[in-house]
This record gives sequence, structure tokens and C-alpha cells, in this order.
Amino acid sequence: MGEGSCNLGKCVCISYSRNLRVGIVGISHSKPRVRIGIVGCGNVMDGAYMPAIEKLRLYEGAAEVTIACHTSLSKCQSILDKWKIKNFTADYRELCRSDNVDLVLVLTSMQEHGPIVKEALKAGKHVMVEKPMAATLDEAAELLELARRSPGYLVCAPFVILSATYRTIWNRVHRDDIGKVSLARARYGWSGPDWAEWFYRPGSGCIFDLGVYSIASLTGLLGSARRVMAMTGTAQPERVVKGEPIRVEVEDNAQILLDFGHSTFAVVSTGFTMQKYRSPALELYGSKGTIQMLGDDWAPEGYEIWLNEVGAWQYFYETDPHWMWTDGLRHLVECIQQNALPVLTAEHSYHTLEIMLAAQASGREGQAREIKSRFTLPDLAGGREDPEAAHRIHDPRRL
Repeated sequence: MGEGSCNLGKCVCISYSRNLRVGIVGISHSKPRVRIGIVGCGNVMDGAYMPAIEKLRLYEGAAEVTIACHTSLSKCQSILDKWKIKNFTADYRELCRSDNVDLVLVLTSMQEHGPIVKEALKAGKHVMVEKPMAATLDEAAELLELARRSPGYLVCAPFVILSATYRTIWNRVHRDDIGKVSLARARYGWSGPDWAEWFYRPGSGCIFDLGVYSIASLTGLLGSARRVMAMTGTAQPERVVKGEPIRVEVEDNAQILLDFGHSTFAVVSTGFTMQKYRSPALELYGSKGTIQMLGDDWAPEGYEIWLNEVGAWQYFYETDPHWMWTDGLRHLVECIQQNALPVLTAEHSYHTLEIMLAAQASGREGQAREIKSRFTLPDLAGGREDPEAAHRIHDPRRL
């Protein structure tokens, strides 16, 4: 949550007056551990978040899991045993109300996010939820209002704006290195999941699962979008999940056009229809140059920049190759310890959700949709210095 205000259409305009710092802070070794309750004990918990939590527990002494929740114990017993999690409940309400939980981490299927986040905020907990924050705008607006009243922070994935490479690009764009940005492009996609049906059911789909990253990245750089136009479709109406054929009920293929005002436009390419690609994750075209992120925005591999005054491409290595897309959890733990507001704001997540829902509607109707919400652009100024250009770094692997 950040200081400032936003226009949320039906939602009450929110303004924060907490006297707290905002920004990238640091883990404190002298503060009590943040006690985490996890709702949803599947692949994302096991393969991504638990390694991140273990690093915070073992090396930073900053956090630990005190309880986990899933639909049934038998479905997650092996994961609980693997990570030595002793306390379990099948009722997320019990977890949210527990006195032994400071932060609720929501890793369920997308359609379940809203009710769980609502319960956790009502209980006064800090909340981190995987994308999206909710399945509908009305639900998300209610969460924003609860977050305004709750003593806990609400932080929603994706966390792309936290990477070192993203912050470097943000700084170069906002100090006018490439001039006025007029066009931008972002993409993220793959062939699609085969382990859960809910990815292909209403409340999910390629835009919610994949396009959300690109939309969050572009808006984090360019600010609030004003209008959306999209072409969407179901390119593969039948998929195989867990060895069984299923009918796809949502879009699996999308091209989304964003209008940021002042003749600045961006396009998002996303879908469960991309086998492989080698293009940059983000490209921004300015009046004085071009900058592009290499790799994916959730797994950056450095960046390239063309400046007219230089007349050549300059390549910069990835400065933090160990950065993980789960880094929002570490950031939230830091903010809880240091009494600082997260740079990841719920208003930005709400805006991203409105764009995604508008893109789905535009794809069905063939009409542009206006975006009502606004959010305060994150302030990522300062921090890590620009990395040295790759051609000036000795690479011992080259002879």
C-alpha cells in the first residue's frame, strides 16, 4: 500500500496517512520472526515459496511457517513432512484468526483468492496473495477498503518491479535517458499447464496467469492505462490435464493494446500458445533511444539500450542473477520488521485486474474499454547504481 489517492469508479477513493517510510528496506536480525500461515499447499508452495521462506528462516532469522492450510491433509502430507510443518488445518478461517500468525500467504487457485484475503484482512493480518488479488472488480474493491482499515499490509503478485534490472530500467526511463516513450511491447507465454483444470476455467486463463506480468511491468513503468482494446480467443479448445481431455472455457491466446494517453501505446502478447521465444521481455521506444529487458520480466537476464547520441547498442549483464519472482515475500517481511510501506501497492494490483477484465470483455465485444482506476506510480529511484557495460567487464570464459 502506498501514500496517495486513486480513482476506483465504484470503490471509495483511498488515501493513506500512516507515518511510515516507503521503499526498499532491509532485513533486521534483531526483530522477532514474522510468523507465516500458508493457505494452499501445492506446487507453488513446495517449489518456490518454501525455499524462499527457508532462506529467510535459516540465514536471516526473519520468518518461519507456523501453520499450513489445504483442502485435505492427505493431499499435502508429503509436502508438510518435507518442510517439517507440524501444524495443519483444513479451514482457512482458523488459520487467519490464529494468534500464531502474523502474515497470511495465499497460494490457492485464483478463484479462491478473494474470500481468503478478505478473511485475513478482517483478522488484522498482513496478507500476500498470488496473482490476481481477486476474480472480480467488486471483490477487489472490497479488499482495498478492508486494507485501508486493517493494520495489516496487502501485497499482491506479481513482484516484477522489485528486480534489480527492472529498477535500473525504471530509473533510466524516468531520468529521460531514452526521451518520451511513445511505444512499448511486452510478452510472456508458454504452451500451458497440464496439472490443474482451473487454469482453463472462468476466473483464470492466460491473461490472468501470464499477461498479468506484462501488464504490471508496463504500468509500473508508464503509469495508469486509460483505455484497452484486445483480440482474444481459444486457439486450442481441448487440452489434456492429468492425462484426461478437457474443454477450455476461457481464452488461451491474446493480444492486448493499452493506451496510456498522450499518444503512448503498448501491446501485450500472451497465451498458452507459445512454445519457445528468444525476444526481449520488454521493449520501450523513446524519442532519444530504445531500452529492452532480456529474458522474462519475472526472470530478467540484463538489458540492452540504444541511445541516438551513442549510435550503438550497449549491453548490460544481469546484476542479480539469483533474484527470484517470489521476492515480494522478502520485501513484505522487511517492511513488517521496519514499519515501512511496501512499494508494491494494492491500488496497482487493482488497476492491473481492471485492465485484465477489460481486455477479456474487449475480446468478446470487439470494442475498446475505458479504464477508470488510477494508481500512484511506484518510486524506484535510487538504490543500486547502474551496472557497468558488458564490453567493459572481463569475461574469463572468453579467450
